[in-house]
Amino acid sequence: MSDVQSFLDRLAERNAERGSEPSWIAARRQAGAARFEAMGFPHRRIEQWKYTDVRAISRGDFRLADSAEFSPASAAALTLPIDGYRLTFVDGVFSSVLSDLADLPSGLAVQPLSQALAENHEAVGGPLGRLTGVEFSAFSALNTAFFEEGALVRLAPGTVVEKPIVLQFLSRHADSAVMSHPRILVEAGGRSEVTIIEHHVGEKDAANFTNLVEEIMLDRGAILTHYKLLESPEQDLHIASIHVEQARDSRYTSFNLTLGGGLVRNDLITDLNGQGAEATFNGLFHGRNRQHVDNHTLANHNAPHTFSRENYKGILDDRAHGVFNGKVIVKRDSQKIEAEQSNANLLLSDRAQINTKPELEIYADDVKCAHGATTGQLDEEAVFALRARGLDEATARGLLTLAFAGEVMDQVDLDVIAERVELTVAGKLPERFNLAGLVQAAVALNED
Repeated sequence: MSDVQSFLDRLAERNAERGSEPSWIAARRQAGAARFEAMGFPHRRIEQWKYTDVRAISRGDFRLADSAEFSPASAAALTLPIDGYRLTFVDGVFSSVLSDLADLPSGLAVQPLSQALAENHEAVGGPLGRLTGVEFSAFSALNTAFFEEGALVRLAPGTVVEKPIVLQFLSRHADSAVMSHPRILVEAGGRSEVTIIEHHVGEKDAANFTNLVEEIMLDRGAILTHYKLLESPEQDLHIASIHVEQARDSRYTSFNLTLGGGLVRNDLITDLNGQGAEATFNGLFHGRNRQHVDNHTLANHNAPHTFSRENYKGILDDRAHGVFNGKVIVKRDSQKIEAEQSNANLLLSDRAQINTKPELEIYADDVKCAHGATTGQLDEEAVFALRARGLDEATARGLLTLAFAGEVMDQVDLDVIAERVELTVAGKLPERFNLAGLVQAAVALNED
């Protein structure tokens, strides 16, 4: 049996269980399955997947979860302590017990996708799949064939949401691995403003497969800050396709923070379609042991007077492997645009690897664009200087590593997320030192 056929057989089983559904959903499932069968899983002879081997997914035997049972105590230990509106999914299944949607403000709708489809499937059908269709990749086609659950977030024009919206995805440890294909749809009306925190985390030794598709549509003047914090167990497999559409004067800020997962692939795309649209991509990925983290980003400047800034930092230890491919495309007649792109990587082991490829593709002549990539190791003289201040070697190296990540982390406004990242990057730091002053000294030593 082929790798593809085993997934198609799972789909046939699920379709038989599911019963009747709106004709447009059935048609899209069929189109997704057909496209997935035609494409097959990507292989390393395909340029976009040259450095990422997905055989751990294609050869896996994954079932679909049928319940959202999860210990409340275990969930509480994994949950970010943030005051916000919360949707929780367990292996892709919505959990009302672990969610909190009380007192949503006027102008804000937050629902599990299954509920939105049941209540008014026609209103969901138009935007769903408009940005990320079955042609984007084999994984988007697979998601389209399987999707059942996810999140719908809608903001009416002028709505400003004070508290963040938390989309929490929990992964369970079980005797057999499961797969989920969540779909997230965000529609932000004109001049609306919101923060969305997407948190992927799970029980130790969980080894599941998540195949996420996310579509974000920002109307004129809308502002969205999007945190994606991936703390999945090191055996988990995670594929994500995030596609953003930006109208005039909209602003999208992404914090893509990858700390876990055994195999991770993030595709992040924005279409800057209106003058004054601005996108900022902040990224930090930290790999250890044999983790593999692949980030592909794309900023399409489809209109003049648009702006994009990108800063991704990679920290790799042991035999971890990182991939960064950032691309900026300036379309013809998209004059007066500004685009900056930077990728810096820190290798903490001589066995760690990074493949980086920043790209610019420009078809206009009045633009300001820059890109660059660097890879290096910790400065041993800086380590010695910090040890001379009374720190042990592990703490000195942790502080220098944290200082390297600081350019990205300084932009994070949420302390609870910053603390999670700092703990992973630098470990538990001793409280008896003036850590703020030492981090500043470490930054100065790095710059020297």
